[in-house]
Amino acid sequence: MPIEFIRDVASWDNLTAEWNELLSRSAVEYPFLRCEFLRAWWDHLGGGEWPSGELQIAVWKENGALQGIAPLFRSRRDGDPGLFLIGSVEISDYLDVMAAPDRLPEFCAHLLDALAALPTQEFRALDFSNLQAGSPTIPILEQETARRGWTLERAPLQVCPVIDLPPTWEEHLSALEKKSRHEIRRKLRRAEGGEEKLELKIRGASGMEEFFRLMACDKHKASFLTPLMRTQFLAIAEAAAQAGMLELAFLEIGGRSAAAYMNFAFRNRIWVYNSGMDPQYAASSPGWVLLAILIRRAIESGYRAFDFMRGDEPYKFQWGGKGEPILRLTVRRP
Repeated sequence: MPIEFIRDVASWDNLTAEWNELLSRSAVEYPFLRCEFLRAWWDHLGGGEWPSGELQIAVWKENGALQGIAPLFRSRRDGDPGLFLIGSVEISDYLDVMAAPDRLPEFCAHLLDALAALPTQEFRALDFSNLQAGSPTIPILEQETARRGWTLERAPLQVCPVIDLPPTWEEHLSALEKKSRHEIRRKLRRAEGGEEKLELKIRGASGMEEFFRLMACDKHKASFLTPLMRTQFLAIAEAAAQAGMLELAFLEIGGRSAAAYMNFAFRNRIWVYNSGMDPQYAASSPGWVLLAILIRRAIESGYRAFDFMRGDEPYKFQWGGKGEPILRLTVRRP
């Protein structure tokens, strides 16, 4: 059987370098699939989202070289036992399996063969959340499951608004609706013309406590930030910093933090992970001002996309985001 299953973290850790190298040539490449990110997620099971889980990472090697990974774990969802993608569901916006485009069909076939050989109590359903609608894995799984007489169900989850960045800031503004363009320029002028100095500060993971303070100014985010979730976020920030992709950006007004964004700068796009704002500065629109600064900065740095990720909040579309859906796939064998 070409597929082997990793069931302990020590064996997983030994794969770190090969894992990230495979990701760099895979059909999909997300910051959430970096080995460091998923290990940080696993240590706290999504900040307590999952009460328990058992590793069952599917690995395909050929002549000693890593060719495919399905980062799986076994647990229960909606009462049913199944195999899930590590990182599911709430705090990893995009997930998938990993293989080079030309090897992905073969890997998916090997994966389903290996799953079919498992006892029923170990595998009843394969439950993949947060796959992009355009993921090449989806049509391959549809074909392979149909060939085996298995069932596959698709369910929409959310949309992820993404801005395709042009070469210049002015080109980006000119592509927006007139009302949005005028509002952005007005808020920038008002903030930059204020008496107190505006400053952008990019900090490392050591800035997370201040970030938590700003997040907790929103009552919904405050309830989300349980002690375990704070620990999870700190682990993710450390992992992102280790991978060189953490962008923890603060807008300071008069030397005090007014708004912040926790982003990942990965490959050719900025991935917007979370944000916070101090309401006492609301009159200065610090969230919009910081967003304008970060989008302009991304354009000037040569990034090709600014990905707001999950959520259909209106402001994401006012900034030019175009919704890209993510799906949940459920595969069941007879």
